[in-house]
Amino acid sequence: MNVTAVRVEELDQRITAYDLELVGHDDPPRATGPSFDDSELSIVRSTTMFSRRDLLAASAMGAAMTVSAANAGSFGNPDEPPEGAINAKNPASVTDPGPQDPAIRDQLQSAFSPPPTDVGGMPQIWSSFNTVQRRVQNGGWARQVTQADFAISTTISGVNMRLTAGGIRELHWHQAAEWAYMTYGHCRITVIDATGRPYVADVKEGDIWYFPAGYPHSLQGLGPDGCEFVICFDDGAASEFNTLLVTDWFAHTPPPVLAANFGVSADTFAKTPLNDLWIFQGKVPGDLPAVRKAMTGNAETPPQPFTFSLATSPNLNGTKNGTLQLADSSNFKVSTTIAAVVQTVPPGAMRSMHWHPNADEWQYYIKGKARMGVFNTGPHMLTMDFNPGDIGYVPRNYGHYVQNIGDTDMQFFSVFRTSNFQEFSLSDWLKHSPAEMVAEHLNVDPTMVPRWPGANARIMPE
Repeated sequence: MNVTAVRVEELDQRITAYDLELVGHDDPPRATGPSFDDSELSIVRSTTMFSRRDLLAASAMGAAMTVSAANAGSFGNPDEPPEGAINAKNPASVTDPGPQDPAIRDQLQSAFSPPPTDVGGMPQIWSSFNTVQRRVQNGGWARQVTQADFAISTTISGVNMRLTAGGIRELHWHQAAEWAYMTYGHCRITVIDATGRPYVADVKEGDIWYFPAGYPHSLQGLGPDGCEFVICFDDGAASEFNTLLVTDWFAHTPPPVLAANFGVSADTFAKTPLNDLWIFQGKVPGDLPAVRKAMTGNAETPPQPFTFSLATSPNLNGTKNGTLQLADSSNFKVSTTIAAVVQTVPPGAMRSMHWHPNADEWQYYIKGKARMGVFNTGPHMLTMDFNPGDIGYVPRNYGHYVQNIGDTDMQFFSVFRTSNFQEFSLSDWLKHSPAEMVAEHLNVDPTMVPRWPGANARIMPE
C-alpha cells in the first residue's frame, strides 16, 4: 500500500474514532503508518463531518433539500470548479505530504486552508517585517518592505527601525513624505520647515510624526532603552537605505566649496567622515527644554506641530466593542499626504465590512491575531492571517473586513496616501437603500434591513 493510501486509511479510522467518541463509543484500533498533523486532521474532519450531516439530512428530507441546506449553511464558492476543503470529498485532497515548514503554515492557516468562499487570482495582500533582513549598526537597526518586496504596495513603503538610547538616525531628508508610529520607548525628533522655523519634540509609544517631502530632520533614541517605530513613506518605491544624508554631501563636496559656504577655513572639515553614518551611537541628549532653547534661539515656531498623540483623538467607533482613532489633515494639520487610523478590536469582534474610495490601505499589525478577507471584482476573494509585525495591503475600493481570531485585544494601524480619511460601510449603505430592493437582491426579510448597523458601527458586534 502506498503512503497516500495509508494516510487516507488512517485518517478515515481517526475520523470514525472521533465520531464514535462523540456518541460515547470506544476508540477503535488505529492504522499504522504516517500520521496526520493537527492542521490536516482538523481540515479533513470538518469536511467529512459536513458530508455526514449531508447524508443524515438526505435520509430525512431528501437529496435536493440536502444540497440546498449545504449551500445555505456554508456559503460555498459559487464558481466552478468549487474551491475549499469543504468541497473536497476525497480526504486525501486536503493533505500535504510533501516538504513544508509547520511554523509558517500554522501562522497562516487561512493560506493553508482557505474558506470555501475564497476565489483565487488576487495578488498577495500579506507581507511581514519578520521575514526581511535587518541592517544592524552600532546604535540600532532598520528593515524595510518596499514595492520591490511587496508588489501590490504601490503607494506606501514601510520601515521598521530601532534606535538605542543615544542612537542617532543621522541628519537627512527624503524625496517622499515620512509618517511614523512609535511602537516602543521614547524618541527625540528634530525638523526645520521651508521658512527656517525649527522644531524639536519628544515622542512616546502611540505617538506619530510627519515630515513633508524634502524637510530635513533627525531621530534619536532616549533613555532608558531607546525606541522602536514604523515609518511609512508616501511612495511604494521609497527606500530608507537610499536617502539624502548630510555626511554623504559633505564627503562629496570639494573642501574649498564647503569653506566658502560656511564662512570658515577648509581645515574645519579635515576630520569629516568620508563614509555616511546612517545609524550610529551618540550621547543621550539633554533635557528637552534646554535643547529646544539652544536649538531654536530666537527663531519662530512652526504654526503646526510635526507630532501628534493618537491617544487624544476621539473614538470614531460607535459600538461598545473596541476603538478607532484618526489622524488626518482635519486634526493633524501638517499631515497633508497621509491619513491614518489605529484600531483596537477585542476578542470575538471584527472590523466591519467596508471599503475606502480615495486611497489604498497599508496596514501594520501591532498585537494580537487577525484574519482579513479582501474582495474584488472577478469575483476574487482572498483571506489571510496576520500576526504582530505583519503588513497588510488593500487597494482602493476593495471590500474588506478584519476579525480578531485570538483571545486578547488585536490592534493595527492603517495609513492611506491622502489628506483625509474616507470610508463606506457595507451595512450602512444597504441600511440606507430601499429595503425592498435589498431584500430582492439578498432574499432576506425587508423589515430587518433598516435595523442593520449604521456608519459608526465600525467594530462589531454592537
